[in-house]
Amino acid sequence: MAPQICPNCGALVPPKAKDCPECGSDDETGWSEKVYEANPDLPDDEFDYEEFTKREFEGKIPAPRPIPKSWWAVAVILLIVIFYAWLR
Repeated sequence: MAPQICPNCGALVPPKAKDCPECGSDDETGWSEKVYEANPDLPDDEFDYEEFTKREFEGKIPAPRPIPKSWWAVAVILLIVIFYAWLR
């Protein structure tokens, strides 16, 4: 019998499934009777993104890159062309 949550990838497993629909784990490759626990070690619903980024990036939060001026020029030209076509 398959667990409700795959202990290998954390995907939901339908009842009476022979293997995990996401990763393919089964009794031989991934789960067994001893993995049936009331509360598997999966992430909590209260995930702290700020703490995660601090831990992963060691306090260095990556800054978004600015949009190049050439893209702004393309956008302005497209707006002018669309406006001109609308006036015709």
